[in-house]
Amino acid sequence: MNNQKSTRGRFVIVAGLSLIAMTALLPSCEKARAKGDNQVAVTVGVMAVSRKSLQRQITLSSELVPFQEIDVYAKESGFVKRLLVDYGTRVKQGQLMAILEIPELEAQLREDEAAIKNATDEISRAQHELQRYEAQYKVLHLEYTRLNSVFGSQAGLVAQQEVDNAQGKDLAAASQVDAGQSGLAAAESQLLVSKAKLVHDQSLFDYARITAPFSGAVTQRYANLGTLMQAGTSSSTQALPLVKLSQDNLFRLVIPVPESAVRYIQVGEPVDVLVPALNRRFPGKVSRFSVEVKEDTRTMHTEVDVSNPGSLLMPGMYAETTLTLEKKAGALTVPLQAVNHEGDQTTVYLVDPAGKIASRPVTLGLQTSGEAEVVAGLGEGEQVVVSDRSGLKPGQEVHPHVVQMLQYHDSGQE
Repeated sequence: MNNQKSTRGRFVIVAGLSLIAMTALLPSCEKARAKGDNQVAVTVGVMAVSRKSLQRQITLSSELVPFQEIDVYAKESGFVKRLLVDYGTRVKQGQLMAILEIPELEAQLREDEAAIKNATDEISRAQHELQRYEAQYKVLHLEYTRLNSVFGSQAGLVAQQEVDNAQGKDLAAASQVDAGQSGLAAAESQLLVSKAKLVHDQSLFDYARITAPFSGAVTQRYANLGTLMQAGTSSSTQALPLVKLSQDNLFRLVIPVPESAVRYIQVGEPVDVLVPALNRRFPGKVSRFSVEVKEDTRTMHTEVDVSNPGSLLMPGMYAETTLTLEKKAGALTVPLQAVNHEGDQTTVYLVDPAGKIASRPVTLGLQTSGEAEVVAGLGEGEQVVVSDRSGLKPGQEVHPHVVQMLQYHDSGQE
């Protein structure tokens, strides 16, 4: 009996000690549970994988130059008699800009007209001469024909000598007719030569009227009234141009395209041109390129044509050209902020349906300054982590919070 009581007492003591030990462990368990609750409560910023249009662009700077710009020279030497343009004058194609005084050509034209009159008179004289020869030939030929007929039909009535004389006169008259025809032809040829010379000299004299070869604006004036203009066709003299003419309704923008972007350049591709001085954008298009990469700069000469409505643009203005290199519509995209680069592997952290972190390898395509196309590895709507990922591990429970990324107005520019 005493042994039973002793055993029961020891059991009560052990049970009491166990209860005390369990009671002592309860706070530790609560602390551990609280610690676990803190891990589950970690909040991460996420964004949903979505589809949108992506484009990669490059912005290059250059100066606007006129589509055409030339120095206008005189074709013939002469004095400036009238000057109809000045700095800033806008002209149309074919519009008269200046008139030269060329006394030598004026005298030559009068001489040509006199030569034509002489040639015309010579033709008239040759025609009358030919008519006289033809009349004489007609009489003499008729006389010879009659005598020869009588001589053949009635022997002894007409002497042989008479027939021979008539034949000689007939042949001489025929020769005179031939000479008259040749003289007339020579006179007509001389008239053609004189007329051709008049046309030639008149063409030269027409160059006394200097006209605009294309529509544009006069940006320089080199001559004044009375200035002697030397012919611009001679290399032996330092000819002075009349004016500098620039086509101002269309401009060229010459841009050096880097070698890495050359393969994307296509004729006719629309571009956006910003002119900071005017704070305006103008539409342009790629019109031509050299199809050659320069060895010293590793760039390709590319020209963009820019229209100038309202004549707002001026030569020498600074402009920035934005070229679209790649463009893709409906691309599956993620922010670049969500992408991890681990050696040769590219991954993203995403929050799975169970609320745990998962690491997913992905394949990227087109990339802009803020976003990247996902070719493989993710599906639309999946949530990728865009906040700080340094303390996160795969399998960790998190609380996802959807955030909004900053929108890049110049996204895709290099």
